[in-house]
Amino acid sequence: MRYAALRRLLPGFLLRHILYFERRIEESVEQFAGSLEPGARVLDAGAGECRHAPQFRRQRYYAVDWALGDPGWDYSRLDCLADLAALPFSDGAFDACLNVVTLEHVREPATVLRELARALKPGGRLLLVVPHAWEIHQAPHDYYRYTRYGAAYLLSSAGLEPLGIEAIGGYFRFLSRQLLNGLQFLRGPWFLLAALLLAPPALLAPLFDRLDRERIFTLGYICTARKPF
Repeated sequence: MRYAALRRLLPGFLLRHILYFERRIEESVEQFAGSLEPGARVLDAGAGECRHAPQFRRQRYYAVDWALGDPGWDYSRLDCLADLAALPFSDGAFDACLNVVTLEHVREPATVLRELARALKPGGRLLLVVPHAWEIHQAPHDYYRYTRYGAAYLLSSAGLEPLGIEAIGGYFRFLSRQLLNGLQFLRGPWFLLAALLLAPPALLAPLFDRLDRERIFTLGYICTARKPF
């Protein structure tokens, strides 16, 4: 999606309004980091370009990725290149772990979650963010989408206790995102014209999001879980 063009057209507060998925992820990571003790060992499993590292300045942040995502990404800040299904860490090595929009890119998500659970110490917590309605991305390494029930099942099967599973928006947030996604198919003056036509309904649609109380349409889920003592 060509959000760089939108950033040139819209002020920051409007971008935060329509790019709700990204905003909620940043907020959840910030809250997760703030809940951890200084010096806690934190594993970012699927860290990519380590964009979440600044939120964990008070903790001992460790970034791991298999570096198979966007070919244009800079993976040089990773602490370790590793398959998330076979982590090179001892049992209980970390106090906390995050896995943010990464589980859709692994072939064996159940195995990965078991590995994350193994690497957590008893009482350690996991922040997991998974997509539900999203375009194919980082192909060909894009395998799955998740429901709240699938996420809960995978967490429980890994021996983790789900603490919360929050839908990231409802139908009208979903609709807003799809309107914006349509812009990627246009170029030049057609893009500008479509942006002028699609941006207003994309901005207004989220105002009705509370009507979808069951969140049967959603962009994804923010999940928290704990390894039992």
